[in-house]
Amino acid sequence: MKHFTEEEKIKILSDIIAIKSVNENEIEVANYLKDLFAEYGIEFKIVPVTDTRVNLVAEIGSGSPVIGISGHMDVVSPGDESEWTSNPFTLTERDGKLYGRGTNDMKAGLINLALVMIELKENNELKKGTVRFMATTGEEVGGAGSKKLYEEGYMDDVNYLWVAEPSHDTIIYSHKGSLNLRVSSIGEAAHSSMPDQGYNAIVPLMKYLLDMDEKLNGDDRKNEVLDKLVMSTTIFNAGNQVNSVPEKAVAEINVRTIPEFDNDEVIDLFNTTTDKYNKEGTDIQVEVTMSLPSVFTSGQSEMVDLAKKLGKKHLGLDISVKGSPGVTDASNLLRGKDENFPFMMFGPGETKMAHKTDEYVYKEYYFAFFHIYKELITRLSESKESL
Repeated sequence: MKHFTEEEKIKILSDIIAIKSVNENEIEVANYLKDLFAEYGIEFKIVPVTDTRVNLVAEIGSGSPVIGISGHMDVVSPGDESEWTSNPFTLTERDGKLYGRGTNDMKAGLINLALVMIELKENNELKKGTVRFMATTGEEVGGAGSKKLYEEGYMDDVNYLWVAEPSHDTIIYSHKGSLNLRVSSIGEAAHSSMPDQGYNAIVPLMKYLLDMDEKLNGDDRKNEVLDKLVMSTTIFNAGNQVNSVPEKAVAEINVRTIPEFDNDEVIDLFNTTTDKYNKEGTDIQVEVTMSLPSVFTSGQSEMVDLAKKLGKKHLGLDISVKGSPGVTDASNLLRGKDENFPFMMFGPGETKMAHKTDEYVYKEYYFAFFHIYKELITRLSESKESL
């Protein structure tokens, strides 16, 4: 029999927080989890994504239902570490909170999933079905890891999926898509005293961006759960000295999409608008740097209903069920699934704490979600609905 103590759970989380998997280096997290699973005889597979980045997939049980559980191994940069009260890569407890980069987003959830897998296997508590643990790389930038898992068929036979992103009081069952574009305007350099001898690349790009802003943010289409599409120009670079007309200007744009105004339609609108401007004598180029589709499910499933009850039982909270403007690996993992597929995002932590200085997760929620996940898996695996 194996029952992880609270001390063991803190120690393992501390080990993972100490691994600086900042948009890279997830392979060290995967190796740690690999060794942990191997210690208990759990089968696993390292799934390469690039030369330096990998996913890790582990399984227990066999047959149906197949319960997919997922979390990402990467974290965002801590920023200026001097602004942290304690070392961002040293798990530190203060006032019932566990501080460190990735505690909230989302290593507390990831570790809970792994430790639940081990206890279920060691104690022979999974009587039916399969649990497939999918630890992904690169979620914070681009979702390359989850895309690889989808392409290699790891979701083909999955009957349920939840992603353990931080959201302790809310089950997320749908979320917007995310689309990144880089728009470049090419002009001709000249001295600022003789602008007619060149072509200022900023001018057409500014007109273009305002035009796209009006077309996208001015669109009236709404999703009943996710509301309207949102476009934001977030980066603008041009020129290198004040007395020279810039020959190039580059803007980067993020669009949060909805099913009614999806990624493909947005990309097509950018392309047709670009063609229109270029026919008028400009030189504008558009590159799609990331495209993650929206996730839209009904939220009507035994898994969601059960998770709400377990949240009340173990957290003492009334769990709401909502859509989210954020994006998860589900954008890739659920490609090809219909709106009736049982999906949720539910995990220890708070959405508002993601990417913050002095990031933390409540210690009690970290422990409570272990019990939520364990009971959720055992009950779903034995459910008549899943047979």
